[in-house]
Amino acid sequence: MTGKADFTPEEWHTILEAPMSAGMAVVTAEHGGSFRESFAMAKAYAEARKQHGESPLLDEIVAAKPERDKTHYHSHEEIKAAAVKHLQDAVAALAQKAAPEEVDAYRRFVNSLAERVAHAHREHGQEVGPAEQQALDDINAALGSSSA
Repeated sequence: MTGKADFTPEEWHTILEAPMSAGMAVVTAEHGGSFRESFAMAKAYAEARKQHGESPLLDEIVAAKPERDKTHYHSHEEIKAAAVKHLQDAVAALAQKAAPEEVDAYRRFVNSLAERVAHAHREHGQEVGPAEQQALDDINAALGSSSA
């Protein structure tokens, strides 16, 4: 089993920060709904905690206080670029030290969180707005997966 002790403090910080960064990339993609979307991120963590035992590594990740990138970005594009970098770095660290099924569980968690955020508030009469869909596509690409 892989856990926090298998990673450097920097790697672990990135692994914890990446899901919140992905969520923020979706939250900032469109205007409006940020309260609902932020609540959706919290619910994603709560749901993952309920699935305790399916992935000990993911259990340890969602049990920790979610990390937030405290950098002050000036645009959605900067936020999205940072999220992509965090996700790529997190997956790279996981791929080096965790079992493939643990990496997949992490990918599924992040995808689920981002999808939940995107669906939390209708944008322009659509379930998921075009900018949100682009953010989801970028998140999936950064995770190395093609779908949620």
